[in-house]
Amino acid sequence: MHITILRHGKPDFEWQRTVKGSEFRSLEHAYDTAGIVGNPPEESLDLVNQHKCIVCSDLPRSLQSAKALGADSIHFSSAAFREMNLPYFDNVQIKLPLNYWVLLLRSLWFLGFSKNTESISIAKTRAKKASEKLIELANEHHSVLFVGHGFLNHFVAKELRGNNWLGPRSPGKKYWDYGTYEYI
Repeated sequence: MHITILRHGKPDFEWQRTVKGSEFRSLEHAYDTAGIVGNPPEESLDLVNQHKCIVCSDLPRSLQSAKALGADSIHFSSAAFREMNLPYFDNVQIKLPLNYWVLLLRSLWFLGFSKNTESISIAKTRAKKASEKLIELANEHHSVLFVGHGFLNHFVAKELRGNNWLGPRSPGKKYWDYGTYEYI
């Protein structure tokens, strides 16, 4: 049995801009509804043919990435497989480059700040349940391709490795990066 965890393609979203902290609600919506731009690398294209079951989150960037890989159908899609969103402040008027905000807010999230999103402990529990679902599907189909998101992928991989699946410590951070986990 094996499960391959792949990060979605590059979102059609402008990262190079300066924004106010109070703009994150609309930024989150724009990012979550964005599709992808570009095509998958050659090495990723054959993944669909190597897996009998395709799993995605319900977000466009995950679903469109699976289609870009050549998936004819998605076997399972759920909000449970969404990215671990950033917390944010409601009324902060400070303007910073978006990349700075992301770094700051993700750091605060790891330290326990979770305003407007799930806490890290709830997110880890969701990752555990997501890994359990992937294992269930792998038991049924023998091979699963999960087209997921950066932080969730990392935590799902950690859960798999903790359950005696062999594979890389991280499935990769870049768009279209992937790691394969095997249960022997």
